[in-house]
Amino acid sequence: GITYEFAGDVNNAFIAYRNAFQAYDEEYKKNFNTDVPMQLKKDLLRTAYLNGFTDELEKYEKKFSIKYIHQERVGGELIFFWHNGLGPVKDEWSVNFFLVKGQGGAVTFVNEELGLSFPFPLASQEGTGGWSDLKFVRAAFPKYLERKPYYQSGELSIGGQKFPLEKAEDINEIAFKTLEDRMVRELGNSLLRLAVKQAAEKAVSKKNGNLGALLSVWDALSEKADTRNWQVLPYQISYARVALAEGNNQVTFKLYSPQKSRDKTEIFNFKGEKGKTLFHIYQNVESLPLQKVY
Repeated sequence: GITYEFAGDVNNAFIAYRNAFQAYDEEYKKNFNTDVPMQLKKDLLRTAYLNGFTDELEKYEKKFSIKYIHQERVGGELIFFWHNGLGPVKDEWSVNFFLVKGQGGAVTFVNEELGLSFPFPLASQEGTGGWSDLKFVRAAFPKYLERKPYYQSGELSIGGQKFPLEKAEDINEIAFKTLEDRMVRELGNSLLRLAVKQAAEKAVSKKNGNLGALLSVWDALSEKADTRNWQVLPYQISYARVALAEGNNQVTFKLYSPQKSRDKTEIFNFKGEKGKTLFHIYQNVESLPLQKVY
């Protein structure tokens, strides 16, 4: 939406803002604990007005409980993005599953501590001779380590006005949620794959002990969780849209930490021009020690 509006295409900007609002309202709020940014609501109202979409403007005014009053941009504007902290890193954890054999060759992998149970109909594999010897399997899975950002919030100050930066994207929350959503499916697939490998080890060992031992060592070395990840993504992205006066504008960015004495202040100068939009990205990587393990 911001990109379309920057290019002067207010029709597509309105459509994009509307789609973004629906995504926040229907998905981000419940899944990622990220509410609709107030600035997005204002952008949606403004582009509805600029397009002459009276019905849409009234609809969203009522929905947001905001009465839109149009103001011409005299000196342009600044869109300030704050990339705060660092996203989570992937690590590895292992889980033991005991095999409970049922009728007809069915097997259930059970971990009572985590309350996990995965049944599989494995009659076709019984002929290998390895399944009957299996008592438990140990599987490796990825987990995330959270790196909480040191600075908790931030705001811009210009001309005596303050503009708090609003969270637009919580990359940390998205990472944990998507891994959680995939975990059950990945657990099932990994368990079946690992059990087949271990059953094959035992079947080979009965015929050739040395070859079975070699296969066991290889399987142990190759059984690793996928810990590939983007370690330089920010923990979260916040933003603010600020009106600029014509000419030089001094903008102060204040970052607030858990200890007031360690708050941080940055000062920027931006030249405002009528009809011109400036973009600025500020990134800091300060993080607290790893705290949560998933």
